[in-house]
Amino acid sequence: MTWALMAYIGQFLVAVIAPAAVYLGKARHPFVRRHAAQGLNMGIAGAAVWAVGGLVSLMFPAILWLLVLFSAVIMGFLVYAARAANRGEFRRVPAVIAWPLIK
Repeated sequence: MTWALMAYIGQFLVAVIAPAAVYLGKARHPFVRRHAAQGLNMGIAGAAVWAVGGLVSLMFPAILWLLVLFSAVIMGFLVYAARAANRGEFRRVPAVIAWPLIK
């Protein structure tokens, strides 16, 4: 259960590296694997949105506010999913926030 929690909380410190490390190294149990995959999907989505949004914001600076809003929503869902992982549950995050790339 601790590793599932680290897949989410670790993103506040080292971004997408934390869930990738949990997914590749500690995901022997299906519970941990599901949480690590969802955390990794959230990290990939956040990085991709910031990369594309950063380039678009060069032409339209107002886009930066949308990026900050998206990051705040991701942080909220990280806490939501982390609380569920800490209780031994699984709460699915909407596909808009956690793109279903990693299973």
